[in-house]
Amino acid sequence: MAIKEITMPQLGESVTEGTIEKWLVQPGDKVNKYDSLAEVNTDKVTAEVPSSFTGVIKELIAKEGETLAVGEVVCTIETEGDASSEKSTSQDTPVEKVTAAEMPTAESKKAAAPAPVEREKGSKARYSPSVLKIAQENDIDLTLVEGSGNEGRITRKDLLALIESGNIPTAKAEQVAPKAEAAPAQTMASAKPAAAPVNVPLAVGDTEIPVTGIRKAIAANMLRSKHEAPHAWTMIEVDVTNLVQYRDSIKNEFKKKEGFNVTYFAFFVKAVSQALKEFPMMNSMWAGDKIVIKKDINISIAVATEDALYVPVIKSADEKTIKGIGREINELAGKVRAGKLKSDEMQGGTFTVNNTGSFGSIQSMGIINYPQAAILQVESIVKRPVIMDGGMIAARSMVNLCLSLDHRVLDGLVCGRFLARVKEILENMTKENTSVY
Repeated sequence: MAIKEITMPQLGESVTEGTIEKWLVQPGDKVNKYDSLAEVNTDKVTAEVPSSFTGVIKELIAKEGETLAVGEVVCTIETEGDASSEKSTSQDTPVEKVTAAEMPTAESKKAAAPAPVEREKGSKARYSPSVLKIAQENDIDLTLVEGSGNEGRITRKDLLALIESGNIPTAKAEQVAPKAEAAPAQTMASAKPAAAPVNVPLAVGDTEIPVTGIRKAIAANMLRSKHEAPHAWTMIEVDVTNLVQYRDSIKNEFKKKEGFNVTYFAFFVKAVSQALKEFPMMNSMWAGDKIVIKKDINISIAVATEDALYVPVIKSADEKTIKGIGREINELAGKVRAGKLKSDEMQGGTFTVNNTGSFGSIQSMGIINYPQAAILQVESIVKRPVIMDGGMIAARSMVNLCLSLDHRVLDGLVCGRFLARVKEILENMTKENTSVY
């Protein structure tokens, strides 16, 4: 018999952690390879974790509602086989097993910052990616942290307990008081106060709704985008009268022939993907010390349910016809609402187009879908009186296109030219020069 470890999978690009929303198995249950073990939420997708082995569930390491980094162990399975192959990870990449002993207790949360950890000379501490990420984001000096993991390794839970207590050891604090045992606790504490829970008074008739794992993931991703990307915003007005007339003239025949509606949104996605080919800088991402211009044009679209927002991706949108884009929009939206969207259908997006006009919005500022560089909001098409060339006033179908951009990557000049090109394409979509096939 052998004990196999199931780890938190990476369920999307830039995804570093996932939350166990619900266990689908219990210790003692027999499972087959590829059986679903748990429902997991990330900032990009809700998915099920499959078993990599056939065997019996030995232990559920992670608890429901617990967030773990990619690669951390979530459960163990007892299988028939050679015990020498128990670990599926390399010895050079140690796995942090999260056990009850590593969970932060009320006492550990209240404890003062620990003294510097004595390590043998020449020894090299090894940290998991999640530990390094948390330490960098919170200015934590890991040499001052005492780990509760195997052989004193620092775990993610150790750092979260320190952050919650407010006693964060920093490198700056060590310089002020190199002998920690003689320094008061407040000298070593970070200047950042611990985040206090929001106290919202409740009145008779008020309703409390628990925050779900996916809502927490959405909040975390939006917060990261706003904190890291300096958002700028611009808007352009487009006359889509010709497009409206063209679409209305073919919609009934198209529905009868193809079995689904051809929406205005498919035309907008096509126009944007065409313009992205001409302005590749818009199809790029910030990568710290470099900007990556993506070759493939993969359009992310926002699809809302009653309690969440999903962002499936239309791959290689520039190579698809309006009919092909329309069919994919229809299929992806159906999968979202049926709860059948797969994780790989939400990966690889390079630019987001959001159909905010579907619920009547005429002007909005979207939050960029991190790590993309921009998001375009397509607002509601509205009939308005417009002064035409020659001074004539006519009723025209007008739409606002609102662009949020990451100012680290994009400047006003390229964004203005890009929007002008999208406007030109849309205003020239007529029956004579545009085919849906």
